[in-house]
Amino acid sequence: MADHTFTFMGTAAGCGVPSFFCECPACEEARADARLARGDCGVMIQGHPASQEAPFTVMIDTPPDARHQLLREGIKKVDAILFTHCHYDHIGGLGEYEYLVALVRGGERLPIYGTEETLAGIMQEFHYMDYCLEPHVLSPFETIHFDKVSYTACPVTHVAGTVGYLVETLQTRLFYASDTATLPEETAARIKGVDVLAMDATFWKRNWNERAHHSIQECIEEGLALDAKQIILTHLCMHYDEPITYAELVEYLSQYKGRVRAALDGMKLEI
Repeated sequence: MADHTFTFMGTAAGCGVPSFFCECPACEEARADARLARGDCGVMIQGHPASQEAPFTVMIDTPPDARHQLLREGIKKVDAILFTHCHYDHIGGLGEYEYLVALVRGGERLPIYGTEETLAGIMQEFHYMDYCLEPHVLSPFETIHFDKVSYTACPVTHVAGTVGYLVETLQTRLFYASDTATLPEETAARIKGVDVLAMDATFWKRNWNERAHHSIQECIEEGLALDAKQIILTHLCMHYDEPITYAELVEYLSQYKGRVRAALDGMKLEI
């Protein structure tokens, strides 16, 4: 029986869905149905509470929408944060955590983890939070453990220092890579056959940034080649380059008979 929950806090590429500047069919669909709105990418891994105490909570990335996402999920404490890279859409909400340290943790610093490049960028951007953050540098393929879950930082194809995380429980092997083009060989070998592959699927059809991202079609193709049992599309823009509505995407994915699906904000997996 699974004893942890993996929650997609946000599932969009940087401009979100709907984008404030866009009136494409995908953005209009999300305006009409709030369930289809997407905030910037981030996930949460949380243990099931065995008592009245709050469960151990790990976040991967702190998108600009962090406060709204945390409120939506009823989160009152966070124990550690792992970062994939230091682009704004993945770190912009870190400032929301300052008062968690000051008012709830009693000044105890909040542990954050990432590669040297990622942490350097974060500490430059959030220099005023150096009193409340406890940075830990991760090396390529280094594994850390929290609450009976292991997290391995696997290099991916994006900006320097970007990683995805191989998340392993007693029941499940899950690889989460919100931003990546075709995976490096060593990472691909390490994650082959995972139970769940949740990966960058930024573009629909034409990929005009193929050195840093996947299209939906490329994500599925690589996931199938890696023999992932379940492929979940995330970091979806829905209007790069040709708009596609969620309804149209669901219809397109039906050919994979449940093996491939698109994440939605708030979607949960038992792992």
